[in-house]
Amino acid sequence: SIAVGIVAILVSHNRSRAALHWTLLSVSLLNCLVSTACSVGLALAIALTIHSRGMHLVVGCNSSALPMDARMAIATNDCPFNTTRIYDTALALWFPSMVLAAVEAVLSGRCFLVALIYRGIGPCARSYNTEQV
Repeated sequence: SIAVGIVAILVSHNRSRAALHWTLLSVSLLNCLVSTACSVGLALAIALTIHSRGMHLVVGCNSSALPMDARMAIATNDCPFNTTRIYDTALALWFPSMVLAAVEAVLSGRCFLVALIYRGIGPCARSYNTEQV
């Protein structure tokens, strides 16, 4: 995302350089795909965690003392991590991360469209070029 922003700034200052247009086109498309995949993956992780009531989060624990709900505060020596509040903490971190990944995908998509317009590719390019003339 940072690379896309830097290339977009460079393109805005050097509109006549075709190499920068192609760089923006490829980097923004790649970032859009990666950000979309990240957002979908986080949405899937959130859905699975909510559906299993957090039991996938404590799957590494082999204790029979684990409750059926991962939100219950437990402390066992059989877990390699502290299981208290893991459900709420995971969801509290995953929701903003998913939203930010979706925003990254949208902004990268917009940079991709701008690169298409600069290269004269796509339906928007013709009207944009005639408008500029």
